[in-house]
Amino acid sequence: MMLPTYNATRYVVPLKEGSSLPAILDTEDAGLFVTKFRGAGQGARALLAEFIVGLLAQHAGLPVPDLALIYLDAAFGRTEGDPEIQDILKGSRGLNVGLRYLEGAFTFDPVAVADFVTPERAADIVWFDAYTVNIDRTPRNPNLMIWGRRLWLIDHGAALYIHHNWGTVDEARIHAPFALIKEHVLLPLAGDLDAADARMRERLDDDVLRRTLALAPEELLMDAPEGHQPAFASAEANREAYFNYLSKRLHGPRAFVQEARRAQEEVKQPGQPLSYRR
Repeated sequence: MMLPTYNATRYVVPLKEGSSLPAILDTEDAGLFVTKFRGAGQGARALLAEFIVGLLAQHAGLPVPDLALIYLDAAFGRTEGDPEIQDILKGSRGLNVGLRYLEGAFTFDPVAVADFVTPERAADIVWFDAYTVNIDRTPRNPNLMIWGRRLWLIDHGAALYIHHNWGTVDEARIHAPFALIKEHVLLPLAGDLDAADARMRERLDDDVLRRTLALAPEELLMDAPEGHQPAFASAEANREAYFNYLSKRLHGPRAFVQEARRAQEEVKQPGQPLSYRR
């Protein structure tokens, strides 16, 4: 199985300010995609996080918009008037990562969310974000959308932040808990996290990890910031580093589950505000 690749034909509109600066792009054959650019912010590694974590979420049965590789040719963006955007587009020639644009979707609402997510699904998402060390599912930046009366997970570019410095990834860091899970927007709605642990480990085995990482494009794996060398000598060595991290974290000891359970107990203590309960 290969992820589809589409040629970008038109820059439609940027979605937000900041270093990431994703945009809605039109494509030659497949319509609109929210595209992350390798020439912006954290570069290709943010795109790899989007790619790897998004595909793993889909394997785990979590709702993520369809993923695709979006190709920008050398001429794309030459007429863009904003110099910052033009620089990003110039630095993004080749493969980028896009998610299907959910037209008409509305952003996360902490009051209405209980109508669109069950305690079981909320627990699965909390578990998954702790597993992939996703720092962006907080009230400040929930990265959740409501579309078709379903809750959708978007924007995983900040997950797997360990890959920005592979040299520090030892056994202790692989198995470390994820303290920021206490700020997860769905934690107050989450059901049994031990049951979620059993479900998610069944869905995400080593074969799933291998097949997902095999799809990661060499062009992105071997990309490096200007003036720096790639973290590994080959794309396969890079894939192996991701596999080692994700597999060992999956098979335990899973301190991230214990930390999530502890945070959940704190949220449910008498006198603690349950901000997202109706």
